Amino acid sequence: MPVVAIIGAQWGDEGKGKVVDMLAEKSSMVVRFAGGDNAGHTVINPMGLFKLHLIPSGIFYPNVTCVIGNGVVVNPRSLIAELDMLAGKGVDTRRLVISDRAHLIMPYHTLLDELEEKSRGKKAIGTTLRGIGPAFTDKTARMGIRVGDLLDKRSLKHRIKTVLENKNVILERIYGAPPLDCEEMYAEYAGYADKLKPFIKDSVELISSAMERQELVLLEGAQGAMLDPDFGTYPFATSSSPLSGNASLGSGVAPNRIDRVLGIYKAYCTRVGSGPLPTELNDEMGDRIREVAQEFGTTTGRPRRCGWFDGVAARFSAHVNGFTGAVITRVDVFDNFPSLKVCVAYRIGEKEISYFPSSISELEKCQPVYEELPGWQADTTGVRKWEDLPKEARNYVTRLSQLMGCPVNLASIGPERAQTIEVSPIF
Repeated sequence: MPVVAIIGAQWGDEGKGKVVDMLAEKSSMVVRFAGGDNAGHTVINPMGLFKLHLIPSGIFYPNVTCVIGNGVVVNPRSLIAELDMLAGKGVDTRRLVISDRAHLIMPYHTLLDELEEKSRGKKAIGTTLRGIGPAFTDKTARMGIRVGDLLDKRSLKHRIKTVLENKNVILERIYGAPPLDCEEMYAEYAGYADKLKPFIKDSVELISSAMERQELVLLEGAQGAMLDPDFGTYPFATSSSPLSGNASLGSGVAPNRIDRVLGIYKAYCTRVGSGPLPTELNDEMGDRIREVAQEFGTTTGRPRRCGWFDGVAARFSAHVNGFTGAVITRVDVFDNFPSLKVCVAYRIGEKEISYFPSSISELEKCQPVYEELPGWQADTTGVRKWEDLPKEARNYVTRLSQLMGCPVNLASIGPERAQTIEVSPIF
């Protein structure tokens, strides 16, 4: 059986949680490989509605082992709250594994995130203030504290003391904030250690064993490709790579073992926070899409910025990720729209371009070149076969596939597992 990477293809919030939840039924393992509790995956299944932030979306299946991989930064307080929430709804979480190589989010990370964002003023990036960026900064600077450190409390205390000597200088001298207390922080994290110890393991050996048994393994991404710090709208980007290349680094699965890369696209575009969104609709149409689709952040609750499908960004995302197939979600949002637009190119002044610029200043000058398609004005939420979709809906999905340059495997026409139509086989 293959290893399949599930990648957000736009600016996040594309519906990866539903896709992973659906494919997990035939899987033995789901591995989250990037991000932290700044990501939110909404899953609706027979057990109810769940908003997950750290725990992989396969947790609802009794046969699936769920791994928080080494590429994730873990806030223990958030994770324990999520475990308690799932347990309270009757979900068995004993199959959760936390990689001992994953890094911890510490109190100084969330504090510094808030202070740094506040200091930017009008130039604020729009982070979720969850400490994600500072945690990844410390990982790169070799100042991080890893999940495995929780297993040795003497070492944990020493690590906290050493790092706090540096962080308190920054807090006091740069931001005028009071210092953090080492003993208080150690006591808090020693308590987390007691609760999380049963879940902490060497995930590399575990994943390798599943692959050797030829079991289906899903690699679950977070955020979206256009937030990548290298290929996205930098500096308005996230702190770890959401791309398929990082699926290998963030899980310990070798690149040549990943068989399929599935890109998840919405039938339109959304974005939370600051930064360019070339097809953004700051008008009644944008408001209509937001209201029909209930586009509000899973993690922050902030209203998402909405726009038409961006074919330029979509094709760029397909290129840098190497998508073998795609899923188009939220097709049903357009059920009552008389016509739709898709961006097929950008215009800068008199020049028309078909590439996605790396420069923010150039990207901000881009005006979308639209192609208009007829709507279908029919309820698609009960359709289960591709041939039963209205012709205009099939034409819309086909046009998006052409713009992306990769086949569409699934089209989603509602939040439930069953509200998914196979367009072409994934495997």
